[in-house]
Amino acid sequence: MHNIRKLKIWNDSIDLIIEVYSALATMPVEEKYGLSSQIKRCAVSIPSNIAEGAGREREKEFYHFLNIAYGSSYELQTQLIIFERLNFISIERNELLLNKLDEIQKMLFVFKENLKKNINI
Repeated sequence: MHNIRKLKIWNDSIDLIIEVYSALATMPVEEKYGLSSQIKRCAVSIPSNIAEGAGREREKEFYHFLNIAYGSSYELQTQLIIFERLNFISIERNELLLNKLDEIQKMLFVFKENLKKNINI
């Protein structure tokens, strides 16, 4: 098991959630249960799956949950682009979110690949 509070990738993912929620604060009320809800679920899914995997006994299970977090990161990326194209967020603010997400995706990929080597998948 891993101490998630010491994992940079987990902490950075939590920070991204805070920024995403802040960006969504200006979204129209009618989108509260639509795109806004989906974006929040994706953002929360990333550190949640990292945490769930870290709490598992086997490294292979951790790898599985890192894959889920990785998939959620790409889902979030897509939804943030939709969010921007609908003019719910400025290009500049969205670029900041997407750049942070890109860093998280890179960390997830490297973490997964290193773990993969250790468990011989």
